[in-house]
Amino acid sequence: MTGVGWLAAIIIGGIAGWLAEKFMKADMGLLMNIILGIVGALILNAILLAITGGTLGGWIGQLIIGFIGACLLIWVARMVRSKT
Repeated sequence: MTGVGWLAAIIIGGIAGWLAEKFMKADMGLLMNIILGIVGALILNAILLAITGGTLGGWIGQLIIGFIGACLLIWVARMVRSKT
């Protein structure tokens, strides 16, 4: 994550994952929320860096990125599950 430490990344990831869980009406646990938020932020940051050459910084920016990334991961997981 850009501009935040590991502890902050875990906290932001947990909040972003929890928000995505509520928004997408999914039922995940705390650990999965943290993982979704962090991985979602990492993936979306990489995409933004490739497309625009930059990304959002700070806690709020990373929370937004993590939320959107986690929503995308939940959506992809649902698409994969529905095809199998």
